[in-house]
Amino acid sequence: MSTSGIPSTSLQQQPPHPLRELWNYFSQNRGAVIGLVVVLLLVLIALSADLIAPHSPIEQFRDATLAPPMWQAGGSSKFILGTDPVGRDMLSRLIHGTRLSLVIGLVSVTLSLTIGVVLGLIAGFFRGVVEIALMRLMDVMLALPSLLLAVAVVAILGPGLMNAMYAIAIVMLPHYARQTRAAVIGEMQKDYVSASRIAGAGTVRLMFNCVLPNCAAPLIVQATLGFSSAILDAAALGFLGLGAQPPTPEWGSMLASALEFIQSAWWVVTFPGLAILVSVLAFNLMGDGLRDALDPKLKR
Repeated sequence: MSTSGIPSTSLQQQPPHPLRELWNYFSQNRGAVIGLVVVLLLVLIALSADLIAPHSPIEQFRDATLAPPMWQAGGSSKFILGTDPVGRDMLSRLIHGTRLSLVIGLVSVTLSLTIGVVLGLIAGFFRGVVEIALMRLMDVMLALPSLLLAVAVVAILGPGLMNAMYAIAIVMLPHYARQTRAAVIGEMQKDYVSASRIAGAGTVRLMFNCVLPNCAAPLIVQATLGFSSAILDAAALGFLGLGAQPPTPEWGSMLASALEFIQSAWWVVTFPGLAILVSVLAFNLMGDGLRDALDPKLKR
């Protein structure tokens, strides 16, 4: 008891809020903070694409085909980053391509994460034949190169943006399923699971109310890194002509349509390539920072 009559334990500093603690660890990684800022900027650009894009992404200016950027000789302030081979504004297509790439990442990651978590929970709870069958199927999928598997899925479903999203979701599915299963097996050995069983919790409640929340940290990290993989795979499928079809402003298809002009008009391939590079790097940096912040073993 202190001299003021207040118990000394009450004077002790309260533990920080979990989100504040997460931010404290996350902010120690400068690269992760830079990645987060870039990701937030990309989201802002995607949400306001219709407002900030100077032109329609599919509008063609026939009198200004392959116009150079404004700072190069022959450039114009009307087309800040120049135009493509059919006279479409590069800046407008890049801005709208940001929205499309983030949508592809969101849909693909959401689909693969949802299905992968369910399969991982089933494999972790129902050991034996069910687990062996599911995990061997995941092993077969992982044995195939991701791009080759995505191309095979799109070849079956047909080229198109939605089918490319489905293909990317299928490619990423084994990672979430295996990670969920590993986390579930680790959690099943803990006392709170046994206590929940004794209290009468059913299997479904144990899966989603007890075990899954404690497996969320590695899945959040994997989902963040999955965004960069989805953007890269979507660009690869678009480059091969299996993803978004012209005139949709998708970065990979923009690269494919401008390959023959790589020497005469550098901007038509440089800017889409830089957009892919920056977005993938930003998500990877942010994912690494989240991994360090959420993993107790990596905390200092």
